[in-house]
Amino acid sequence: MTEIINVDKLTKKFKIKKASHGFRGIFHPEYKSVTAVNEISFNIKKGERIAFIGPNGAGKSTTIKMLSSILHPTSGHAEVMGLVPWENRQKLAYHIGTVFGQRSQLWYNLPVQDSFALFGKMYGIEEVKFKRRLSHLVKLFEIRDLMTQTTRSLSLGQRMRCEIVASLIHNPQVLFLDEPTIGLDVTAKEIIRNLVKKQALEEETTLLLTSHDTDDMEKVCDRVIIINKGRLIFDDSLVRLKASYLKKKYVEITTDAGEKIRKEINTAQTSAQKAIDELVKQYHVTDMTIENPPMDEIIKEIYKRD
Repeated sequence: MTEIINVDKLTKKFKIKKASHGFRGIFHPEYKSVTAVNEISFNIKKGERIAFIGPNGAGKSTTIKMLSSILHPTSGHAEVMGLVPWENRQKLAYHIGTVFGQRSQLWYNLPVQDSFALFGKMYGIEEVKFKRRLSHLVKLFEIRDLMTQTTRSLSLGQRMRCEIVASLIHNPQVLFLDEPTIGLDVTAKEIIRNLVKKQALEEETTLLLTSHDTDDMEKVCDRVIIINKGRLIFDDSLVRLKASYLKKKYVEITTDAGEKIRKEINTAQTSAQKAIDELVKQYHVTDMTIENPPMDEIIKEIYKRD
């Protein structure tokens, strides 16, 4: 497979104003340099689905913004589809799609279908091709009933499905998803994950997904890159990560008496299914959730091993 993204010692520093009191701070402000991304290097091949994860403030979003041409780096080099993002912003836009979970690209007061039509015009897609492409995406993401609704009237889960469709209208080869499931309930998260993975597999889209949610990583991706405090600390397959570090699950059940019971399962010693079966035998279960350990725990474990 061909390499579609190349990153070499990419670094981004921000100048932050120091807190100060009195007139000196107004007329002679002092600044400090904060390194958000610190000399990270990696390569991604066509069709790979990469989970780009880490705690809040790790540098995930900053990296995505550099690769999608929103930010210029302080130093280092990167290429996406053979193009340097910050030097070829307009040309690159035709090959990539971006979704930022906390920022909408759809017009707030317009019906969703009008936003899609505007994107079709912006990318210069022929009418027949646009209609065929949109019809396919509307069916895949099950948003037919949402097309005539305004963006402002949608739930967060509905809006995220429409946001992803908007990013795919021009059939990009690379899709950057920055926290696409943030704020969603469990059901909406599962829907988004399944749809994103299905689309990526069908069209061999290269996917770089940032998230603080390890379930996003486990359900969608086949490779994991973890960064912390701007540094790359892990780059390997999901299989390897699970074998080495994801050896715990947390199961919380609600009994018919309303009692909540939380158990930690060591999956290296017993399977999650076996532990769940034992809980079901022991209690009358009315509800159950299963979680991976938080990202902070995984990172601590990686540091400990290093």
